[in-house]
Amino acid sequence: MKEVNVNYAKLMVILALISIPISFINLQNKFSVLTIIEGTDYLKIFETKQLQSQMMVLLSTYNKGLLITQIFWGLWLLPFGYLVYKSGFLPKVLGIFLMLGCLGYLANVFGRTVFTHFSDYPISGYITLPATVGEIGICLWLLLVGPPNKK
Repeated sequence: MKEVNVNYAKLMVILALISIPISFINLQNKFSVLTIIEGTDYLKIFETKQLQSQMMVLLSTYNKGLLITQIFWGLWLLPFGYLVYKSGFLPKVLGIFLMLGCLGYLANVFGRTVFTHFSDYPISGYITLPATVGEIGICLWLLLVGPPNKK
């Protein structure tokens, strides 16, 4: 079995781990929506339209928080793809898809940040497809072929 770069492996793990607390903190927006929906007594002073507006702001904030998380979902794919490419026991094409997936995630974050209705553009539905192919491909490869045999 071929040695891979330990520094890239550490970088991959760090970038993946960074997204976890950001995701959990971002979930607070959804819990706040649930608080409004529960309709507790102290919310009765607000009109229905005000509560609906607050819910929409919280849901929009949640979506913006996902963009921050997606930066790290994309960044960890670059060292992961490199490691897959250099590993020698996984198909190199999966490593290429993972590295392209990094670019796709970052382009998606950029597009959704800069362009108001980015999701209306046809490319928005395909821009993260390389990441999907790479990640699912790795899972299928490991399930069907398995890890390399140590001899």
